[in-house]
Amino acid sequence: MRTTRVTVAALAAAAVLTLTACGGETPKSDSVTQITGQSKAGAATVLDRPFSKPGLVLTDTTGKPWNLREQTKGKPTLIYFGYTNCPDVCPLTMSNIAVAKKALPKADQDKLQVVFVTTDPERDTPESLGSWLKAQDPSFIGLTGDFATIQAGARSLGIGIEPARKEADGSVVSMHGAQVIAFSPKTEEGYLLYGESTTVDDYTKDLPKIVKGENP
Repeated sequence: MRTTRVTVAALAAAAVLTLTACGGETPKSDSVTQITGQSKAGAATVLDRPFSKPGLVLTDTTGKPWNLREQTKGKPTLIYFGYTNCPDVCPLTMSNIAVAKKALPKADQDKLQVVFVTTDPERDTPESLGSWLKAQDPSFIGLTGDFATIQAGARSLGIGIEPARKEADGSVVSMHGAQVIAFSPKTEEGYLLYGESTTVDDYTKDLPKIVKGENP
């Protein structure tokens, strides 16, 4: 894996990052961002002009309003957009982060906020989302709400999502960007981006620095 330093302008030019169809389907979107720039060893893409944290106010797994910007203020935060019925990418991403998080000292585990925002709010109720995340890590924060609000928040981070659709076999697929964005506790900005191929070892190596707001 490589770490690439890119500009937000390059991301914005294509509007959103590559969409992923969980289950291995070929994405039907042409919204693909070409990432170029100076590289170094590592798993993350380091943004030289970080993303601002979106002012999303959604519903958490207890059914209460949850303000992303306010409730993660001053805390190292990982944000991922996905859905609980995803058969592969979403559970693997959350599992990799959960395993890596356990390698942190307890104090750092308590500082790290991992936020999972559903891209399929019609099926991901607070209750079902809470149950799914509890199996990953009870401390993970699950958010659901109005799809248009979620989509706008994702787009502000360069991540594209599409409304869930029903396939001919009766399955429901949610197309979404599969990137994890890390926000600094120092600047409140999203400065690191991880792709779906990021491994447990990658996260284990980088999380100690993310907790401190440092580049990996």
